[in-house]
Amino acid sequence: MIKLGQKIKELRKAKNISQETLANFLGVSFQSVSKWETDTTLPDVALIPAIASFFGVSTDELFDFNLYDIEQKVMEICHKSWACRDKEPEKAEAILREGLKKYPGNDIILNNLLCVIPYPERANEVIDLCKALIDGTKYDDVKYDACRIMALAYHSIGEYSLCKEAIDRIPEIYFTKLEVAADLLEGEEQFEAAVRQHSLSFESGISMCMKMGKYYAEQGDTEKARIQYTMAKNIYLSAKDDFPTKYSKNLFEAFADMLPEIENALAAFPSVPSPS
Repeated sequence: MIKLGQKIKELRKAKNISQETLANFLGVSFQSVSKWETDTTLPDVALIPAIASFFGVSTDELFDFNLYDIEQKVMEICHKSWACRDKEPEKAEAILREGLKKYPGNDIILNNLLCVIPYPERANEVIDLCKALIDGTKYDDVKYDACRIMALAYHSIGEYSLCKEAIDRIPEIYFTKLEVAADLLEGEEQFEAAVRQHSLSFESGISMCMKMGKYYAEQGDTEKARIQYTMAKNIYLSAKDDFPTKYSKNLFEAFADMLPEIENALAAFPSVPSPS
């Protein structure tokens, strides 16, 4: 396998640029680039996506990996982390970081890593990683998911204006890939898309009603607040006979933790009887 420094040197010469030009783009000294190219030191992991982007290659190409094989192995690492991500995030992080030792700077592993680093406790680490992915990844889904997570991290530390800036980098799209697939594909592919979109829509429907209810409550319109929270509860209760599929969990069980907040809100906004 070719060494990283040698690969950077080959790509730089093929692009006919100096070490200074590459260094200026990355915000490092030309001495740093020189040390990379002689394999004296390695670039910081956060710089890998930006280096790959500068040369117009994937991070896997940068490390001279077989792209198909690496994709399969990366997904194995990610699936292993998903199995413990909710209940044991520290274990999931360890799995992903071990994966990064084998495949440094891999966009997919880094994107999954963002989902297990806690914020606000480590918000700055999350934000730095998001910035690296946004600037360096070739994958739109990774880029915009990094924008979303960066917005969450900024929000967690009270940086409202920076949170809004991150949100503004996400394009507004009024349909999802899953919706299109459910409409146009057939058989198992259509079913899988429909199930996954149904789960997302179910959670979103409840959540948006709760946010509208919160807004009306803050405005002092308790009746509209009550109506929205009641709608949220009804959406949740509509899943009482739901069942799991191979693509989704039982929705009634999966989102049960949303019900206490709804009930608490409704307790503060009792229904007002109509005058007789």
